[in-house]
Amino acid sequence: MIRVALLGASGSIGAAALDLARAYRDRIRLVSLAARKSHAPILRAAEEFGVRRIALVDPAAAARARATWKGGAVLEGDQALVELAEDEDADVVVNAVVGSIGLAPTVAALERGKRVALANKESVVLAGELLTEIARRSGGLMLPVDSEHSGVFQCLGSFSVRDVRRVTLTASGGPFLRRDPKTIQDSTPEEVLEHPTWSMGERITVDCATLMNKGFELIEARWLFGLEPDRLNVLIHPQSIVHALVEFIDGSVVAQLSVPDMRLPLLYAISYPERWCSALPRLDLVDFATLTFEPPDPVRCPGLSLARRALVAGSTAPAVLNAADEEAVRLFLNRRIRFGDLIPIVEEVLNAHRPAGALTLDSIRDADRWARARLKEAAAHVIRG
Repeated sequence: MIRVALLGASGSIGAAALDLARAYRDRIRLVSLAARKSHAPILRAAEEFGVRRIALVDPAAAARARATWKGGAVLEGDQALVELAEDEDADVVVNAVVGSIGLAPTVAALERGKRVALANKESVVLAGELLTEIARRSGGLMLPVDSEHSGVFQCLGSFSVRDVRRVTLTASGGPFLRRDPKTIQDSTPEEVLEHPTWSMGERITVDCATLMNKGFELIEARWLFGLEPDRLNVLIHPQSIVHALVEFIDGSVVAQLSVPDMRLPLLYAISYPERWCSALPRLDLVDFATLTFEPPDPVRCPGLSLARRALVAGSTAPAVLNAADEEAVRLFLNRRIRFGDLIPIVEEVLNAHRPAGALTLDSIRDADRWARARLKEAAAHVIRG
């Protein structure tokens, strides 16, 4: 029986994890649940699975939960996520929290030698270098839940990264793949949130439209697999069937294919090193007459180029990029800036940043705060209303 702490239980990854817990009641036991402020679904899940410890980051949501639920302990605040991640009753921590708030529980779990099924990409974008060192010292393990990184992990198998010439992550291309770039500058949040393949949270869906999300995934791959930037590549693949390709130095290419269903990489991250028989949808290539691939267009995919710059710069540059992007996306979703203004103001912040020397958790936090404040300054001249 694998005991799981599920952080971010109310989001799309959390829903996938709950589906798996239902399907594998004889193998998965949820020991704790956490969310930012959506207390109602957390309480329903706690009752369904007999969970006795929940955490809500928002104090008001935690108070409402305590008033209506007497089935166990209700923790609150950012530190509550760390407490659940450290809990000795949890073998695996599924970190599906959105945003930089997910970094602290990732650190806490790895320091205790736990396995982290990592969907919180910000953890690795901000602190990948530090996390890999913590995992090396403690024996902890980061297993990716992103379909692309899970694909790379599966393709690598027992091979050494020394044998890898290039790793390619695929991207659907987002909702504007075939649109004239000039016509998308004034796109509404509703248009941007219409992703052609995946059902995800709002921020990541917006980032898919600019390909900033794929840029963040390049940064993740750098640290998850120990690959230099020049060995990382992206291809547009609208069908979202091939998730990753690994080309070896002898010319062989190994690819991972599956239907686009987040439950599959999540299941592998929980069951690893085993593979469990599942009833998840199967891939039949006969159903797909054509699988297409094309290089990303820099004009359509401005976020990707910006993320590559941050990747090469290293140090605190990725933390600055993440924080500035998070704030800019929030402004866009609140209709305060145009879609076409999103990447330019993020770029302005990145251009103004001077990376710190040695990367530490304190330097990451400082860079995060600086970038959020600087983004508000950069946005002042394009703010609506």
